[in-house]
Amino acid sequence: MLSDVMEDYLKAVYVLQRERGPPVKTSAIADYLDVTPPTVTSMVGKLEERGLVTREKYKGVELTPEGETVALEVLRHHRLLESFLADHLDYEYDEVHDEADALEHHISEEFERRLARKLDDPTVDPHGDPIPSADLEPPEHPDTTTLADHDAGDRVVVARVDDRNVDELRYLKDAGIQPGTELAVREHAPIGLFVVEVDGEDVHLPDRVAGVIRVRAVDDGDAEVTEA
Repeated sequence: MLSDVMEDYLKAVYVLQRERGPPVKTSAIADYLDVTPPTVTSMVGKLEERGLVTREKYKGVELTPEGETVALEVLRHHRLLESFLADHLDYEYDEVHDEADALEHHISEEFERRLARKLDDPTVDPHGDPIPSADLEPPEHPDTTTLADHDAGDRVVVARVDDRNVDELRYLKDAGIQPGTELAVREHAPIGLFVVEVDGEDVHLPDRVAGVIRVRAVDDGDAEVTEA
């Protein structure tokens, strides 16, 4: 049986592989999990012994098929729990991540099935992250760009917000920015700020935050929703 920490490492490697491609450097895992590189090296060795990752010296770590399955199961638990907390327990979307982290390792498969059924099998969580399906196939990630890729005059819809920094999530929530929010890019200020319009109000975002907000182009369906 895997420990909670082992599952956390596998989940981290999966997310980093999605973002940057494999192999994943141990320094990136250390930053993601807020641990030291030697700690990562020790844990990676244990995971490698169990056949859950492969490691290439000086290059990094990659999940094996078995490791990916474990990571997808933990992610499915996590993102279903986030959705339940937001939809049924009135948690804000900046509050659900830590609660789901605490619970994701401890729910049964029957609980997971009932949870998914209660939620009508959602495909994304409150942050816009895709939820792996019950058969644990890697979910499809829709084509998006970062807000930082856009210029003044562009209109976009938020597809995903990074859930790792609670302070940033609170700032975005207070600014009215969440998945589904339509933004108009007003200015990329030379002092490292993005200025976007949200519901007629200007919001200032640091470049770093604009770089982790994933967006898509506005389409006719969005216009219909906005008008309604």
